[in-house]
Amino acid sequence: MGQYLIDSNIISGYFSSLFREKSMNFLTDVIDMTPNISVITEIEALSWTSPDKNKETIVQLFIKDAHILPLSAEVVAQCVKIRRGRKIKTPDDIIAATAITYNLTLITGDRGFAKINGLKTIYPEPV
Repeated sequence: MGQYLIDSNIISGYFSSLFREKSMNFLTDVIDMTPNISVITEIEALSWTSPDKNKETIVQLFIKDAHILPLSAEVVAQCVKIRRGRKIKTPDDIIAATAITYNLTLITGDRGFAKINGLKTIYPEPV
């Protein structure tokens, strides 16, 4: 398992080339290692629609190749710890708890994650 957890906003940004070249190269390397995503990210990514059906197919293939981390008892316990310290949306809480539980660095575009104790984050540079 790689050392990163990829958030859904990174998936859409990557496949739309919305990041600077250095960030795109980094993300390509991460994705080539069999990307880790939470079950929440799987749901969010597969729910995304686009007028360009090729992009939807690419996202579906990405999900098929990804290592999907489940909502385990350990993740739930970590969610409770996070929510007791700070109110955030439940999907974001689950993603953060998944990264912490599996000791992964979350790659995200959502700066709200920066305030969660114990969560390591990387924010790719947008174009």
